[in-house]
Amino acid sequence: MTRTVHCRKLKADLPGLAQPPFPGPKGEDIFKHISQDAWNQWLEHQTMLINEKRLNMMDISARNYLAEQREKFLSGDDYDQAEGYIPPSE
Repeated sequence: MTRTVHCRKLKADLPGLAQPPFPGPKGEDIFKHISQDAWNQWLEHQTMLINEKRLNMMDISARNYLAEQREKFLSGDDYDQAEGYIPPSE
């Protein structure tokens, strides 16, 4: 049976994650307050940021930047977009 959470990002009761996305308090907070849908949206946005901004994930500043953007994205604050990104047309 799928567990339900009140998603902080999408402001609705939705299916939650099956397990915390990573260890520690931040992972537990995401597990308790973020839906699977919102997490999937973040993963797409994160991939776009990495690709469009050419982030080197070996660089600690790039990882810190993504962690900061993840917090903003999941809390509903303003977050960075990739400059010049044009989504593919369907």
